[in-house]
Amino acid sequence: MAQDIERAEGGYAPSGKNTGVVKPKGTSKIRAHEGLETVPMRARKPAWLKVRSPGGPNYLRLKGMMRSGSLHTVCEEAGCPNIGECWEAGTATFMILGDVCTRACKYCGVAHGMPTELDLDEPRRVAETVERMALEHVVITSVNRDELPDGGAGIYAETIRQIHARVPGCSVEVLIPDFKGDEDALATVLEAEPAILGHNLETVERLHPDVRPGGRYWRSISFLGASKRLRPDILTKTGIILGMGEEAHEIRQAMADLREAAVDILTLGQYLRPSPMHIPVARWVTPEEFAEWKRVGEQEFGFKHVESGPLVRSSYHAKEQAREVEAGGPGRITEVMEADVLAPAELPRLELVQIEAGRPGHPMNGRKAEG
Repeated sequence: MAQDIERAEGGYAPSGKNTGVVKPKGTSKIRAHEGLETVPMRARKPAWLKVRSPGGPNYLRLKGMMRSGSLHTVCEEAGCPNIGECWEAGTATFMILGDVCTRACKYCGVAHGMPTELDLDEPRRVAETVERMALEHVVITSVNRDELPDGGAGIYAETIRQIHARVPGCSVEVLIPDFKGDEDALATVLEAEPAILGHNLETVERLHPDVRPGGRYWRSISFLGASKRLRPDILTKTGIILGMGEEAHEIRQAMADLREAAVDILTLGQYLRPSPMHIPVARWVTPEEFAEWKRVGEQEFGFKHVESGPLVRSSYHAKEQAREVEAGGPGRITEVMEADVLAPAELPRLELVQIEAGRPGHPMNGRKAEG
């Protein structure tokens, strides 16, 4: 699939997308980087971030399978650095619901715009490909489809069911959007019985409005907490990207907030800038720091498992997590928050922050934003 970048004035707009109308994502500048010396786009990466270019025989075979089935993978769309390792091992993360996302996250390499189709046959083709690949564990994620009444939850559920029917021994992990806080959509996915219910927080509370303007910090955390209330036997999982300008105390606070929702598994990885039109890298996080965050997450905050490293992404070592980690019960946060609160992208003329309004116990919690 073409990955050329059109130098549109309004920002990143990759060409070659066939499921929607692509729009620019906007400026790469964010308030959190003011006065901060960020990493230049052409700066040499540290040795620990260098990986071999993919091109082995199994990688080429799987790429052919994806193209023949008109399927998308987040491995390709998001430029995952582990694509060579994972595809050579015969694993992949399928991206359903098309290749154009309704949200414009400032760190993400997936195209933004308005989807123009909904492929109802996609669950069958994904399941057939999983069967042909003889996978033992598969990860299903998607673009955001905010224009759909259920956000695409029904397609997620049908994909899970189709895989279970064709490959009974294959465990299925889903990495879902927030469905704008729709608990019925969440329940639809959970009723299909995935092994792991994942939804990524992505960053700390202070940076959230700038880098993930289509989402809400507490909506994401509480969505995972609601999953534990609905199905405590299903593992919950989230990911945070480091190197976008966060500070150590903010990472700790995010960990504490996630544990309030009883999240079982946390992944931590390095932010890699997809193009000059995405936000810059604020810093390179060392392997030693990632190792320390793993210790902090597991020993101090009680996550069942923390996968932490420069090249770690949400689905890295996912099969082992599904097999070896035992789900915990519900936490203190079990109800969806901020489902009726507009995200920053929905109020573009306002300077919004998310630091206090959604925090549990705050008097504004549950109230709709004014403006």
